[in-house]
Amino acid sequence: MNWVALKMLTGDRAKYLGIIFGVAFATLLMTQQISIFAGIMRRTASQILDVRDADIWVMDRKTRFIDEVPALPDGDLQRVRGVPGVEWAVKLFKGQVSAKLVEGRSSDGAGNGNFRSVVLFGIDDATMVGAPYELIMGSLDDLRQPGAVLIDKAGYEYMWPGEKYELGRTFEMNDTRAVLVGICKVSPPFTTLPVLYTRYSQAEQFVPHNRNFMSFVLAKSVPGENPEEVCQRIEARTDRLALTQDQFFWKTIHYFLGSTGIPVNFGITITLGFIIGVAIAGQTFYLFTIDNLKQFGSLKAMGVTNARIIGMILLQGLTVGLIGYGIGMGLAASFFEGTSHITHLAGLCIPVQVFLGVGGAVLLIVVLASLLSIRKVLILEPAIVFRG
Repeated sequence: MNWVALKMLTGDRAKYLGIIFGVAFATLLMTQQISIFAGIMRRTASQILDVRDADIWVMDRKTRFIDEVPALPDGDLQRVRGVPGVEWAVKLFKGQVSAKLVEGRSSDGAGNGNFRSVVLFGIDDATMVGAPYELIMGSLDDLRQPGAVLIDKAGYEYMWPGEKYELGRTFEMNDTRAVLVGICKVSPPFTTLPVLYTRYSQAEQFVPHNRNFMSFVLAKSVPGENPEEVCQRIEARTDRLALTQDQFFWKTIHYFLGSTGIPVNFGITITLGFIIGVAIAGQTFYLFTIDNLKQFGSLKAMGVTNARIIGMILLQGLTVGLIGYGIGMGLAASFFEGTSHITHLAGLCIPVQVFLGVGGAVLLIVVLASLLSIRKVLILEPAIVFRG
C-alpha cells in the first residue's frame, strides 16, 4: 500500500511539485526570519559575551540594558573587592563618543574632518580584562602606548571604506589624539558603530569627564563559589545590581523584546510564512486528493480500511513535507553562506533550535494539509467507482 500511495503522489507531477514548493517556501521564509531575529537579539548583548574573563557584572540598579548605564563612583570598586567570594574585580568603561578623522585617503572624503560615532571600551590598565581575544593585526601589548586604541574589523571598514588595513592611523576623540595600534575581531554589535578598545586611564582622556566615569565593575568569583550567591553578597554589601554574565545577557535581550517593535515585525513575517505554507500545501494536497477519489474508492471497495487509507495519506504528506523541508533548509543555509562575506551580515547562522522548531512547524503544516484531505476520503462511499 505504501508503494501505491507514493505512485499516486507522484502521478500528477504539477500538483506534486506544487505541494513541495509550498512547504519549501514556508520553510525558507520561517527559517530565514527566525534566524535573523535570533541573530539580531544576540547582537544586542554580544558585547557581554565578548568579556570572557569575568563572570560577574556589577552596575547601577537603574541599568536596563548594556547600552544604558548610569556611571558608578570609583569607590564601588574597592567595596566589591572586599566582598567574600570575590577573587578579583576591575573597572570597565563603556560609552559612545565621537571620533574626528584627521587623515585618510578614502573615496568618500573620510579623514577630512568628518565625524564618526564609535563605541569605546576602557579596560583595566594592568590586567587588560575585557580586551578582545582575536587580533588580525597588532598586539595587545601595544595598547600600553600613549593614545593607543584597537578597532574591530567592521569598524575599520566603516571608518576607512575601501582602504587596506593599515596601523598607525590617527584620529581625535575629545580633542585628544588616538593612534590605531591593532585590528581585532569581536562579535557584531547591535548597531553598526565601530568598536574601539583602549586602556581605562586613556579612555578618561578620550571622553568628556563627568563626576563619575566607571560604567561597570567586572568581577571573578572564587573557584568553587556559586557566582549567583556571590552576586547576592555584592548587592547586600554595596547596594548595586550584580548579575552573572548569563543573567545580564538575558536582561539586555528581554529589554529589547519588551521595549522595541522587533519581535512584532519578525513575528508577523514568520506567521505569514506559516499561513502561506498551510494555504499552498493544504489547497494543493486537497485538490490532489479530490482528483484521486476514485482510486481511494477502489481501495475501499477492495476492503482497505479507513485506518490504512489515513496512513497512506499521512505517508504522502510526510514525504512531500520532508522533501520540501530539506529544500527550504538548503536554500536558507545557502543564503547565510552566501552573505557571510558581507561585513554587516557576518555571523548570522541557523541555530540548532531553529532546525528543530521549523521542523515541528513543517510537520504541523503537513498534518493540517492532510486533515483537509482525510475527511473527504473518510466519508467517501466505495460505490462511487461504479457510478458514471
